[in-house]
Amino acid sequence: MRLALFDLDHTLIPFDSGTVFTRHLIACGALDANFEPRYLEYCRRYAEGRVDMVEMHRFTVGALAVHPPARLERWLCEFEPVIASLVPDASHELVRAHRQAGDACVLVTATTRFVAQAFARVLGLDEVLATEPAVDARGHYSGEVVGEPCFREHKRTHVEGWLARRGATWHDVERCWFYSDSINDLPLLSAVSDPVVVNPDPLLEAHARERGWPIRRISRSAGASTRCDALP
Repeated sequence: MRLALFDLDHTLIPFDSGTVFTRHLIACGALDANFEPRYLEYCRRYAEGRVDMVEMHRFTVGALAVHPPARLERWLCEFEPVIASLVPDASHELVRAHRQAGDACVLVTATTRFVAQAFARVLGLDEVLATEPAVDARGHYSGEVVGEPCFREHKRTHVEGWLARRGATWHDVERCWFYSDSINDLPLLSAVSDPVVVNPDPLLEAHARERGWPIRRISRSAGASTRCDALP
């Protein structure tokens, strides 16, 4: 078995998925305009490696608890054309190259599942490991998390759970790539045979250079025609 694991924000997409979705929800009237600056503060703390993901999830997803999931799904469907216009061509090419090589391709992201799945559909990724949102007695998203958020060391355990559901372990993986931009993903990057950093934050870039890990740049302009390097 060969795996290609992909982080989402600032890796396959040159922006934060939550920020773009937040702006979409504000435009739909689902969130108040003053929600965005508070969300961006969480993003800043995330970039610094000091965010509490459960607390962040309660804030972001909990704000949607008043809306039925069916309404949220409609907004997500309306959001997909926006996503499609923002994903760089190089990201599509990278995923396509792994799929054509016969690698199992999995999105592994701290983003909540319902947002991550919208991006996965646009990127052509069938398998998604993400933070699982809990629902309340009404069937609305509560803001709580089912299990551990797909973040830091728990990204590795989510991957191991995915393998176990297929009757496999790391020993059955011949080769595994993981593409990420963030120092938060160091536990999973250190676990795979082929760690690749993409548009890395300063801490991860320094770590990658010390260890000779490949560093890739995917254009931060939407719809960029810049091609990723050929797969090894």
